[in-house]
Amino acid sequence: MRVVLLGPPGAGKGSLAGVLKEKYHLAHISTGDMLREEIKKGTPLGAEIKALITKGALVSDELVTKLVEQRFLHDPDLKKGYMLDGFPRTAKQARDLDAILAKAQMPLDFALNMDADPDLILKRLTGRRVCRKCGALFHMTNKPPLKNGVCDLCGGELYQRTDDNEETIKARMQVYHESTQPIIDHYAKQHKLKKLDGNLETADLAQALAAMLK
Repeated sequence: MRVVLLGPPGAGKGSLAGVLKEKYHLAHISTGDMLREEIKKGTPLGAEIKALITKGALVSDELVTKLVEQRFLHDPDLKKGYMLDGFPRTAKQARDLDAILAKAQMPLDFALNMDADPDLILKRLTGRRVCRKCGALFHMTNKPPLKNGVCDLCGGELYQRTDDNEETIKARMQVYHESTQPIIDHYAKQHKLKKLDGNLETADLAQALAAMLK
């Protein structure tokens, strides 16, 4: 199975990625993870990325696309199945991805678009807490830590991200929908767009996914 995951922050892509990885053994390609890994490996591309991040500049679309292309051309394990998370972010990247996948002979099966009610997204994101030490995620309602403010896994301090406030989340959702609609249209024209209800909790999501794939 070869999938692109689409959906605004808080729509449940993380839960869906967990289901796809556990049940269908798909490689999870996250552009954020790839950027960090490239820096860690100390490659020339990693040095370029590190320099941009150190200056506070955004990593260009071209650089991210180049990183994705390298992964698809040099990782044979992806032939067993993959899910792309965080890429493509623009219609141009979607077109570039089509070309990359054709070159690698790993065409996409479908793009899976998740959406959820804005109120539920707000509730999910404003309740999110992150461990400063290991990066583990918790939620004050859905997945509270055993001890308030302390990570269950490593004992690190839990904090709320500065952008996990209502005003910023609403702005991010607006930007997301404006930038992503052309990508949704791109895959709809190819008859590769499928939809999944992001309001569902993880257990129900797994069932809905299995039903959809039948």
